[in-house]
Amino acid sequence: RSQQLKRAAWLASAPCRLSSGLPMNIGVLFVPQQEAWVVERMGKFHRILEPGLNFLIPLLDRIRYVQSLKEIVINVPEQSAVTLDNVTLQIDGVLYLRVMDPYKASYGVEDPEYAVTQLAQTTMRSELGKLSLDRVFRERESLNANIVDAINQASDYWGIRCLRYEIKDIHVPPRVKESMQMQVEAERRKRAMVLESEGTRESAINVAEGQKQAQILASEAEKAEQINKAAGREANAVLVKARAKAEAIQLLAAALSQQVSHSSSGQPPLWHWEQYVNAFSKLAKDSNPLLLPANTGDVTSMVAQALSIYSALTKPQAVKTQDE
Repeated sequence: RSQQLKRAAWLASAPCRLSSGLPMNIGVLFVPQQEAWVVERMGKFHRILEPGLNFLIPLLDRIRYVQSLKEIVINVPEQSAVTLDNVTLQIDGVLYLRVMDPYKASYGVEDPEYAVTQLAQTTMRSELGKLSLDRVFRERESLNANIVDAINQASDYWGIRCLRYEIKDIHVPPRVKESMQMQVEAERRKRAMVLESEGTRESAINVAEGQKQAQILASEAEKAEQINKAAGREANAVLVKARAKAEAIQLLAAALSQQVSHSSSGQPPLWHWEQYVNAFSKLAKDSNPLLLPANTGDVTSMVAQALSIYSALTKPQAVKTQDE
């Protein structure tokens, strides 16, 4: 309505115009840019004047409608709408449209702007009834797009195209607003508690990982220390054994040198006696150990010992033959 009032005031102030606000036909007319003048000849549609110089026949031709081809901004009045979850909202918007066909805009509907405004209000109520309160705030852009599509489907016959629709304000009842505020505060407290718990968990994990690494490093250090100590003790033992063996070899060499000097006198060397002792030590490792006298010069004792050895060897064989 405000746009119509402004246009009516501009038409009234322009020269060569009738009292109704339409230009007067004087034969030669200059049409402004972005305007379309609909001309009737003897009451019937004749043609649409384009911007610039135009010629008409006085008295026969009459300028019946003046359509602006600029983009028009219309404020959609505030209205009440009920959402899917039965919440009453007060909502208003802004509608942007343009006349695409001056002929349809002139003869298709009586007042195109008023018709589009009413269509926008009814479409907005129907679209809000499909959404819940939370989705109204989340899907505001999709809601605007749905309203534009619904308006364009109906306004195509009027020669008008809706370019876009924007929701300006959404007024929520006070009680619903308080409950929404409480819900937001509860959600924020929940997020804070979740973040705090996650921080505590991460801190405990980091402390446990640190303790684990400390224990691993301590055990590895202790293991390395024990290995080093054991290696040192073993090295010392090897050195002590080597030294003892070296001293034993030196003593044996000295004894052998003395025996070599005594061998000239007819006594057996010391290494013979050493082999004799080693042979006696090996006898104790057999399954049937035998004791031999140390005095090998006594023939009687040697014969007695040989008989005892023979009886000891033949007795197990006789027992085995009886068993078979």
